[in-house]
Amino acid sequence: MTRMRLTTKPETEQPLPDIDMSTHLGALPLVNPILTASGCAAAGRELDQFFDITTIGGIVTKSVMQNPRSGRPTPRMAETPSGMLNSIGLQGPGVDSFIERDLAWLHERGATTVVSIAGGSVEEFAKVASKLRMATGVSGIEVNISCPNVESRGEVFACDPVAAAEVVSAVRRSTTPGVPVFVKLSPDVTDIVSVAHAVVEAGADGLSMINTTLGMVIDTDTMRPALAGITGGLSGPAIRPMAVRCVWQVHQAMPEVPILGMGGIRTGLDALEFILAGASAVSIGTVIFHDPSSPARIRDELARGVAERGFASLNDAIGYAHREPDVEIEHQGPAFVEFDEALEDTESSTDL
Repeated sequence: MTRMRLTTKPETEQPLPDIDMSTHLGALPLVNPILTASGCAAAGRELDQFFDITTIGGIVTKSVMQNPRSGRPTPRMAETPSGMLNSIGLQGPGVDSFIERDLAWLHERGATTVVSIAGGSVEEFAKVASKLRMATGVSGIEVNISCPNVESRGEVFACDPVAAAEVVSAVRRSTTPGVPVFVKLSPDVTDIVSVAHAVVEAGADGLSMINTTLGMVIDTDTMRPALAGITGGLSGPAIRPMAVRCVWQVHQAMPEVPILGMGGIRTGLDALEFILAGASAVSIGTVIFHDPSSPARIRDELARGVAERGFASLNDAIGYAHREPDVEIEHQGPAFVEFDEALEDTESSTDL
């Protein structure tokens, strides 16, 4: 018996559709909308052995601070259903070492590099931005304002529109003109749109959203918090609906502001959700820990998803979910009346 030979290539080997996947984040042009998420891929060096990092839109580096920092004590990571908690504490070598080692490598490699910066005060943010102003290879700055403000009893900058605006204003003044500044917003606020307005008015060229949301895990064997830092940032698929909601709300209120969307993206269709909600590009994070080649895979899956829905380019899909409904559904009054009457009958029949 002759074995039949399959000639169809697996989906991953199928030719990619011939559509324009380029995009822009403000003044920053990107060959495609896929970037890494800060903190999940260091400075890209480790990922480069799995795929060519110059073939995605860009690398967003781990947040860098003014001085070397050891981070929080261990344990500082914990798995959760559909995600994970981290309490790393912004461990890093400091901005000088970062520029000399990591940024120089990224520039030599030819990667588009968005440098994430953090600080415990407005002054520290400004000093880190000033150091980067003199460096070569910075394509953009991402301002991680989800840091405790040491000058305000540890309140997180991202939760206070006024404090967030002060940081952004200082960074904008200290950054090379023409280098876009993106501000990473926290979902742990009552009104994320008000914070977005504040940072854009202070000089932000775009928004990165969302950062992790605060969570906690208790080990039921030790009956103690699983993380040494007690709480940590929740990431992964569990937060994707929250992230899509935030992108939708901000794009609806500020459609002219570029958004870099992130939060639990595992597939190309996950990424497409963010694009349809209003993001111009997306960052890939937690999935990298178990699938280091995922940015390249998601790039190709997204291209297919965009093409299969009839778009000629990625830009045509940005914010497309905000269009008016294609079909208006008429209000069916009698059906609701009948339901209410049935509900009343049910309630009366269960009275004790």
